[in-house]
Amino acid sequence: MKRILLMVILNIYRVPYWFIKLCIYGKNDKYTEQQRYGLLKHIIVRANKAGRVKIESHGLSNLPKETGYIMFPNHQGLFDILTFLESHPLPFTIVAKKELDHVIFLKQIMRAFRGQLIDRNDVRQSLQIINKMTEEVKQGRNYVIFAEGTRSKDNTLLDFKGGSFKSAINAKCPIVPVALIDSYKAFDTSSIKKQTVEIHYLKPIFYEEYKDIKSTEIAKLVKSKIEEKIRENSIDKPLTV
Repeated sequence: MKRILLMVILNIYRVPYWFIKLCIYGKNDKYTEQQRYGLLKHIIVRANKAGRVKIESHGLSNLPKETGYIMFPNHQGLFDILTFLESHPLPFTIVAKKELDHVIFLKQIMRAFRGQLIDRNDVRQSLQIINKMTEEVKQGRNYVIFAEGTRSKDNTLLDFKGGSFKSAINAKCPIVPVALIDSYKAFDTSSIKKQTVEIHYLKPIFYEEYKDIKSTEIAKLVKSKIEEKIRENSIDKPLTV
């Protein structure tokens, strides 16, 4: 949390303006997705710089040429989505737990994102979100889903949930595994030392490659690809298989 305070303090004269802009963009449909994403990227790039976090992005050439894909990263911590916002060149949105709607600033970011808030205890609502996401992906929207469902807070991976891949299967869209390394060190430790976070966009898995595979097997495949990339690049290498 110290780093978040540092980001706020060093941008203290910008924060009220950003907050107002996020509220306006979140409530008004006249702004395009590109405009909303541009605002978010503008804010996050400056916040990350103030927070002494450098993002090293790899594999952007692996991203599908056409939009309408879902990215499945490992979930290390609260900083993960900021890594995507600085590095990913095109607009995307996210599926997150409904609790974020009660956190000031994050709520405004999610609304500007047009993010989907899911209640994991409400099966009907979860199904509605999956169906909505499927339709939006078919229309060319990109998504990020954290298939682990909770933060690992280190460079290890938890099990990926097969149900997280239902939208990709239904939309018949490319699945992009994404490996995050040391993202947890930004917000989930007490340090404010300079920190480098790596994000690796891996080669996509196209529908023709996974159409005959069960969702649980797709989850294992994506997890293994991310684990391999982290193993190759992580200094800590505390992986469990």
